Amino acid sequence: MNYDVIIIGAGPGGIFAAYELMQHKPHMKVAVFESGHALSKRHCPIDGVKVKTCIGCKSCSIMSGFGGAGAFSDGKYNITNDFGGVLYEYVGKKEALDLMHYVDEINLKFGGEGTKLYTTSGSRFKTLCIQNDLHLLDASVRHLGTDINYVVLENIYEYLKDKVEFFFDTPVRNIKIIPGGYSVVCDETAYTCKNCIVSVGRSGSKWMEKVCRDLDIPTRSNRVDIGVRVELPASVFAHLTDELYESKIVYRTKQYGDKVRTFCMNPKGAVVNENTNGIITVNGHSYEDPAKQTENTNFALLVSKEFSEPFRDSNGYGESIARLSNMLGGGVIVQRFGDLIRGRRSTPGRMTDAFITPTLNATPGDLSLVLPKRILDGVIEMIYALDKVAPGTANDDTLLYGVEVKFYNMEVKVDSRLETCFPGLYIIGDGSGITHSLSHASASGVHVARNITE
Repeated sequence: MNYDVIIIGAGPGGIFAAYELMQHKPHMKVAVFESGHALSKRHCPIDGVKVKTCIGCKSCSIMSGFGGAGAFSDGKYNITNDFGGVLYEYVGKKEALDLMHYVDEINLKFGGEGTKLYTTSGSRFKTLCIQNDLHLLDASVRHLGTDINYVVLENIYEYLKDKVEFFFDTPVRNIKIIPGGYSVVCDETAYTCKNCIVSVGRSGSKWMEKVCRDLDIPTRSNRVDIGVRVELPASVFAHLTDELYESKIVYRTKQYGDKVRTFCMNPKGAVVNENTNGIITVNGHSYEDPAKQTENTNFALLVSKEFSEPFRDSNGYGESIARLSNMLGGGVIVQRFGDLIRGRRSTPGRMTDAFITPTLNATPGDLSLVLPKRILDGVIEMIYALDKVAPGTANDDTLLYGVEVKFYNMEVKVDSRLETCFPGLYIIGDGSGITHSLSHASASGVHVARNITE
């Protein structure tokens, strides 16, 4: 065999798997294959001046490369079993939390020291939310910020680069079972290994589905989250974000009984584009450095949809809605909340007159022509509910960017070791459909590495 272990994907799951393998078996031969660039070469061409919108790079530097899609996120590591994935269903609740705390220690060791750990424990806002039919989920949140998160990744790469062999800009096309292990097939050659860890993230969802079909690995349909990214003055949510930073708030709509939740809150942050399989969606970043902060706060409002038989392509459903947004707006659409509830599209003139400056150059338009009525009704109802705990949320000038879609892989059938029906083939991170966050994905990498070295 060329290697003892091959890791496919250099996102958080793959990185922490490689790190933990080196802690226990430093002489192991380990290779990491990544379709994107090395961290130092990951640069999005959008500068807001010469390049204002996504130009469809062959490899999206926001979504792929060392650090995965989380490299340029705001670096929030939520230490909780209440959201972010269902890793605890496989390894146990205590073990899952222990793994996440261990990941937190590593982040602090490699440059995250001095960053703040927020917690909802004992927060008065829990009571305030309950009184207004909202539910604040329990969590401890380590906020690294986009800038410190990048530093941590740089330091981990420096530590690993001489211990592990990295293949960047090397997409894996297929995995084949061979006697005693696996063959990892790339464009020009194939590499063999005894153990294979697959950690391809959400952007590798289609590839993961193909591998599972080819190897006949059982999967089950997962959900898709669809909604908008809200941007408003930072002062509106300051009383929550100053104490909690990340507040995961869930609301059940009166009209349909659907759950709507806040996601990825970025105090004094910026709204950004994402390119997933050629589809332009929206996300948010925030920084620890005050010099890089803005006057706005942004967060997603997402409605989760799960589908019953015979429909199984939940990601395809989300993609079709995102493509419609791209068709109408040439990318991301932005609309004032006041225009939305009055049934009119936002125009450049109305955007200029608004008392808020957008942090993303998006096309003014009408989200009611894009989002299904049930989802849009849920978003509107949630905004009015949040207005009770954060007055000003439902102001006319609150901006809604669409669409935001969180794609989830079909959940791959694995055991408590996160091992498939094929010995030595492990599926981890968001690509498994089991984790949906930086902390859970990283923890899954540590868990598998320990199982292999044992």
